[in-house]
Amino acid sequence: MHGWPWRVGFLIVVFSVVGIRAAIVRNQRVTGLSSTVLAELVAELGPLWHERHQARLVSRDRKRAVGAGARHKLVFVDRLLATLVHLRHGATHDVLACWFGVDRSTITRAIGEVRPLLAERGCTIAPGMRLRTLADVVSHLGESGRTAILDATEIRVRRPAQGTDGRDRFISGKSKQNAVKTMVLTDAAGRLLFCGETRPGSLPGHHPGPRIRAHRPPRYRTLG
Repeated sequence: MHGWPWRVGFLIVVFSVVGIRAAIVRNQRVTGLSSTVLAELVAELGPLWHERHQARLVSRDRKRAVGAGARHKLVFVDRLLATLVHLRHGATHDVLACWFGVDRSTITRAIGEVRPLLAERGCTIAPGMRLRTLADVVSHLGESGRTAILDATEIRVRRPAQGTDGRDRFISGKSKQNAVKTMVLTDAAGRLLFCGETRPGSLPGHHPGPRIRAHRPPRYRTLG
């Protein structure tokens, strides 16, 4: 009976990972690839990944024989799917680690191993413009004449230690808690362009400048 809680937790993790894998494969919008193409990638890149993984194991001095350690918690199929989701949507390693029930370092290592295999096959990210600062975003919107969605969000933070200068600057009058305000800019399709310009929670909302045209959704009135 002592092993039941551990076994139940293990089964929940296994079933959740299998469900996530099936959902990613079934919905083409997640990876941009059909299930047929995904199967071809697994069949083609899986043996290459295994071969290189074994080569890394035997290339260094070992205290135990190859294969004597713990088994992989993330099989190659999941490593491939995690890499594709990261490349397509920019999902963070922390989020992917929660999805697949592993540590963030496992996702980081998996992406570092699978991405070169995809690049050798010709699956690369097309070069494009990098908007590193708010000034870059404003300039890009002004030159392209595109519309941006501008908003801000409050993120709760720890209160500075007692006696620290400016301790009350982080108290937000809106949420009545210690917070920082962060500006978020997306294009009309909701793709993230910029996130930053963090300010203490006590400061009023700030606007980056008149060159950004904020897109506001239409207002609706209820009948009756």
